[in-house]
Amino acid sequence: MKIKGYMYILECADGSYYTGSTKDLIRRLLQHMSGEGANHTRKRLPVKLVYFETFSRIDHAFYREKQVQGWSRKKKEALIHSQFDELHRLAECRNETHFRNR
Repeated sequence: MKIKGYMYILECADGSYYTGSTKDLIRRLLQHMSGEGANHTRKRLPVKLVYFETFSRIDHAFYREKQVQGWSRKKKEALIHSQFDELHRLAECRNETHFRNR
């Protein structure tokens, strides 16, 4: 598979996470680290790469970015630490009306 896109997660100096996507991961990381990246990272330097995924198409990386951006901090941390059982548990519906809670 020829890599055409990346979805990545950065940990900022304040402990927050930034999720993004790019065609060139190294160039984008250098931009973030030099303060030329997104507003979120620019105000929270230094940043470090804690997770990334590769994709054969940039639009798939962008779609994954948007998916992960909507996740809770705990769910992102499960992904970062490859805790897939925990990731699955955190994805389950916990509403009172869910069929498992009846």
